[in-house]
Order: sequence, then structure tokens, then C-alpha cells
Amino acid sequence: MQLEIRNYYEVLLMELLSDEGLLDELPQDYLADLCCVTLNQLPVRYIRHLVDTYFFEDHSELSQMRSEIQTALEKSRAFLKANLHKENRG
Repeated sequence: MQLEIRNYYEVLLMELLSDEGLLDELPQDYLADLCCVTLNQLPVRYIRHLVDTYFFEDHSELSQMRSEIQTALEKSRAFLKANLHKENRG
């Protein structure tokens, strides 16, 4: 039996990356690391049907989630940049 569940934060993160053109711009390995580091800073919110979520979600809650994602994404980019510099020096 396969369940159709998703982490809503992951969906919103991918939308943000797509809107900013980063899905096509960044190397796949870096993008995977960026997503993992970002999502590990965020809570998990599982959903079954994306359409239902869009219909029933509260606008202020969605804005808060997007803000949390943006903050986590900025921290993740700084973290990865710092660690890439360490690797390149050592």
C-alpha cells in the first residue's frame, strides 16, 4: 500500500525556489543540500491533497509559513556558503 502524503513545507519551498528561478540556476547537488538544510530547520506539516490545502488554508498562516521558509532558506545559504569556503581552503 502506498500512501499519498507530502510535507507541505517541502511543497512551499519548491514553489519559492521555482519562483526565484533557482531550480534551473543552481547545480543539482547544491540544490539538494540547500533543500535538506532548509527543511531540517522547519516543522513538518503533512498533507494528503494539495488542492484541499489551498482551499482550506488560512492566508495569515500561509504567509507565516512562507516567512519561516524564507528565513530558513537564507540561513541555509549562509551555512552552505561558509562550509564550501572551508572545504575549498582545507
